[in-house]
Order: sequence, then C-alpha cells, then structure tokens
Amino acid sequence: MLSWPKVAVVMPVLNEQDHLQSAVASILAQDYPIDFKVVLAIGPSTDRTREVADEIVRDNPRVSIVANPTGRTPDALNAAIAATTEQVIVRVDAHSELSPGYIKCAVETLLETEADNVGGVMGAKGSTPFQRAVATAMTSSLGVGSSSFHVGGKPGPAETVYLGVFQRSALERVGGYDPAFTRAQDWEMNFRIRSTGGLIWFNPNLHVTYHPRSSLRALAKQYFDYGSWRHELMRTHPETTKGSSALRYFAPPVALLGVLSGSAFFAMGIVRDSALFMSAGLAPMGYLGLTLISSISLAKRAKFGTFWLPLVLATMQMSWGAGFLLSRSKKIKT
Repeated sequence: MLSWPKVAVVMPVLNEQDHLQSAVASILAQDYPIDFKVVLAIGPSTDRTREVADEIVRDNPRVSIVANPTGRTPDALNAAIAATTEQVIVRVDAHSELSPGYIKCAVETLLETEADNVGGVMGAKGSTPFQRAVATAMTSSLGVGSSSFHVGGKPGPAETVYLGVFQRSALERVGGYDPAFTRAQDWEMNFRIRSTGGLIWFNPNLHVTYHPRSSLRALAKQYFDYGSWRHELMRTHPETTKGSSALRYFAPPVALLGVLSGSAFFAMGIVRDSALFMSAGLAPMGYLGLTLISSISLAKRAKFGTFWLPLVLATMQMSWGAGFLLSRSKKIKT
C-alpha cells in the first residue's frame, strides 16, 4: 500500500484580487488521499488582494497567511516554505489553476521517478480576444520556443518545469529560492538542483491553467523582464550558455538586431537611392512576412482569428530580445 507523504501548497500573491479565489479553489478541490495545508505569502498589494485572502482563510481552516513585505516572488516562496514542515512542497501561482488530480498525480510521479521536482504543462487560457491570442502564442514554439512545459511532449527529464512539485529535501539541499532573482527563479532553482545531481521530471499529464496578461503593454513588460532576467541568469551561471538548447535564447535578440539594423539601412537606402542599402529591407520585411505566415498557421490550428496574433508574436519576441540586450546586472545583493 502506497504511503502518501504530507504535502504543503505554497503560493506567492501580489495584486491578484481577480484570480486568487479561483486559484485557491482549484487547490482545495484536489483529491489527495490525506489532508494538506495551503500557505499564501501576501505582498503589499494595491488592490483588494488582502481582503480576498482574509475571506478565504476565514472559510477554510487549511489555508493560512504569511507576510511578504518585499512583494518579491522568491521572498514570498521562501517565507511560505519556512512556514511548513511537510515532505512535499507544491508551488502554485495566484493567476493559475490546478487541474483535477494534479497533486496526487505529481506526488505519484515524484515517488515513481525518484525525482526532486516534477511539473507539467503551462496551459495558457484567455477570456478576451487579446488574451486568447496570447494564449495561442504561448502554447507554440513560434511564440515561446520549444520548452516542453509550453508545447507539451513526452514524459522524461527536463531542464526546468512550470511551477513545480518538490521534495523538501531538494529545496533544503540547495538553500531554497535565490532571493536575488526577481524573475527566472524557477529556472535558476532547477539549474542548482540539477547541478547537485538532482532530477527534474516533466509529466504531460500534469496541467495548470495560466491566465495571460490582459494588455499589450503588460505583455511587453512581462517579456522584457523575461529577457532581461534570462541574461542575468547567464551571467550568474555561465554554464547555461553552453549546449544546443541554449541557442534558442539568442534567437529573439538576434532577430531584433536584424530588424532594427535592416530598417535603419533601408531608410538610408531610400535617401541615398542605393540598391545596396535598399536590400537591407529584406530583414524587416522577411520578419514581417514570417510573423504573418506564423500567425495564420497558429490561427488555423487554434481555430482563432488572426487580428491580434501578429502583434502579440512580435511583442513577445521583440520585447524579450530588447530585455536581453539591454539587461544590466541588477540582482539584489543578498
């Protein structure tokens, strides 16, 4: 008979009044064979997040709150983990929802594979035409690369996974989340786990619904930050720049440089009437054509209109590239 380990779910929360209730509800609805606790690490929100959290705690004795004065995600996670003693730690974000059976399936995978961390598919789902376009792009290699937690794949070892269900021993072995990483803390954590001989495992049967940003500006900022912190990760851990899998991270900045330089030379060509400079327009025009063709392909697959898709794809790729190129070391010293 399987001996089920004790589980604690930890959630960093900041300005999530719209999604917090449904995120916690998806956790409490899990059919794990033994009782488990949920710890919300609440940052200094500017909306009604704290009031919503207090209502949840009043109605659900399994849920508790810890303070996260900095509002930063790694601090929230470390504070929530420190408030628990359970053997297995399940990370959930406040703008995501667990699929039925997620925790039970994840724990079974942990025990079967003897992994330190398991995770599954980040299933982006939008409720507006713009969000649906973002969700479509986020589940395609054209928008976010070929990571299995975005596009799916076969179960097996992985560099990183979305969110994660951890053995506490692995978190303790590497010292928890690095407070220096405002973003990319998942990838950085999984890198350190792998560097100490640990195993990260992807299971496509694990599914988490993710709610994308609701505006183009918010999306651009999100992906600018992703690119910037990816560069920071490479500075901190130079080993991550090696291997063929690392090449995909250079694609957005190279594409951005090609579009900008091609556009500049094209403009100069118009002024100087030079065929040499005019030919430079092939880079931006080629990128535009590829983006449009990609959008049509994605729209057919998703059975969704193409209006927002070209702009969403370009925003994600160009913002990521700009963040990577403009990144300066900005880690908080710890």
